[in-house]
Amino acid sequence: MIQFSLKCDRDHRFDSWFKSADAFDKLKAQGMVGCSVCGSTQVEKAVMAPRVSTGRDKTGRDKTGSDRARPLSEPASPAEQALKELRRRIEAESDYVGADFAREARAIHEGEAEARQIHGEARLDEARKLLEDGVPVMPLPFATTRKAN
Repeated sequence: MIQFSLKCDRDHRFDSWFKSADAFDKLKAQGMVGCSVCGSTQVEKAVMAPRVSTGRDKTGRDKTGSDRARPLSEPASPAEQALKELRRRIEAESDYVGADFAREARAIHEGEAEARQIHGEARLDEARKLLEDGVPVMPLPFATTRKAN
């Protein structure tokens, strides 16, 4: 595993772990590396200093006095914690409609489907058309982990 310091085109800085440098390059080429703050996929490696310290003292405890390391999946910054809470609320309080998002959002807007909160995926051209037609939609600052088959 290797940790890279990254920054997006909006100058947000964050760290992420990858299996290898090649794995980072492949994921970036596929547009699968996104900013943890704004979701931009225009991400580059930032200048970073090598890490020598393990972050643990001689007793094996970390700097907080805990004898367990923080899991990599735990949010590290207030911005990451806010995004985690936003994601939790969206997933709990709305219906996931997957790739049917554009069709379902339009049907709700036109009164042809039950009014409710939804989230899912839409192509950029579909999202633009919805906005042009007055359908209120917005991109989420994270990629969904749910997939509909």
